[in-house]
Amino acid sequence: MRLEWHLWGYVVIATVLCLPAAVLAAHLLATWRSRRGRPRPFRTAYADVFSVTGTLPWIWMILTPGSASGVTLLPLSDLAELATAPPGTVLAQVGGNLLVFAALGALLPVRSPRLASVWRVALLAAALSITVEVLQYGLHLGRVSSVDDVLLNSAGAALASLATRRWHARPLTTGTGPQ
Repeated sequence: MRLEWHLWGYVVIATVLCLPAAVLAAHLLATWRSRRGRPRPFRTAYADVFSVTGTLPWIWMILTPGSASGVTLLPLSDLAELATAPPGTVLAQVGGNLLVFAALGALLPVRSPRLASVWRVALLAAALSITVEVLQYGLHLGRVSSVDDVLLNSAGAALASLATRRWHARPLTTGTGPQ
């Protein structure tokens, strides 16, 4: 874990330092939406801000140049290799990949009824993850682009969506019925 802290500690510190600004931004956005008569202004504002705030640090880490390179298209092959790795490496690789889109998976369904489906969240996370993996490869960042990363990123978003299921948005009802 010391290696991970050495590599990514600055991202963690930057993220923690940005949290007060994120809270302020969410509150200001909610106040602005409230003044314009938008429905659920605080719920949607905080979900919008923190889905981004919780995802960007991970994208920053993923798109930081590394020292390895390659493409792994065989599902579960990278995970099988991790079976012999030290526990810290397994935790960092599996845990980190599960968390990449967890904030989006947890908060987008809270924000929008259209995304209040675990399958839609998983598909969105898969599409975003494929985009990130293609960027890693196309930008020659010295990172391994792997189908296992896509699977774990999608699973993490789906699990986070399940965790917030009781708060998922429901369609607004106006109470006026057909006229």
